[in-house]
Amino acid sequence: MKSEQGDPIPLWERSEPAVRPAPSPLSRDNIVRSAIALADSEGLSAVSLRKVASSLDAGAMRLYRYLSTKDELLDLMADAVYGEIVSEGPIVGEWRDTLRTIANRIRSACREHPWFIELLGGRPHMGPNALAMLEASFAALNDSPGFDTVDASMQAIRTVNAYVIGAVQAENSDLKNSMSKADWQKVWWPYLERLIATGNFPMLAKIIRDASHPSPDIIFDTGLETVLDGLGSQISR
Repeated sequence: MKSEQGDPIPLWERSEPAVRPAPSPLSRDNIVRSAIALADSEGLSAVSLRKVASSLDAGAMRLYRYLSTKDELLDLMADAVYGEIVSEGPIVGEWRDTLRTIANRIRSACREHPWFIELLGGRPHMGPNALAMLEASFAALNDSPGFDTVDASMQAIRTVNAYVIGAVQAENSDLKNSMSKADWQKVWWPYLERLIATGNFPMLAKIIRDASHPSPDIIFDTGLETVLDGLGSQISR
């Protein structure tokens, strides 16, 4: 959709089409809610304009009055999740607390909506809620010692976001491929035992024998603290 001057109009600045009383009222909000419910239950690959329309008892062509492409639907879905993150309240505290809050809120959103992971780290999210999240993050760091320039804040937020994206992607992969300890041992242990018996994998043998295999929460928190320690060292220099 374009303005009178021929310039593209961003999705969030387009007016809603007039509500039709029949056969079933639609709005961007209930389209997005339906798409999120579908993604939560069946995964992002299951989301299509046809399926979303069907869940709303509407024809797919009616959805094109509210958005133009599936990518726009994904943008709206992502921004709705950012809205949930922003609704958790202000981000406050010293810089380490601020970055912990950002990291944990994103991780929690990914646990609530596993498909959201697939939309992180790609093209920039420019919806109003995504920008509100970004604004709140920078505002929280703005007066912190060591963050005298916006470049320092950008570097810190980028670093933490990169860690969070990698960590939640690994967690999600583990969940998708999870099997019981007994099943894992049945499938893999004879093979690993043969490899270890060769003597060529002493570190692998040590990992199997001595590693504590902590919970996902401990792994995430430990990795995050390592990242924050690195940022702290940089700030102190």
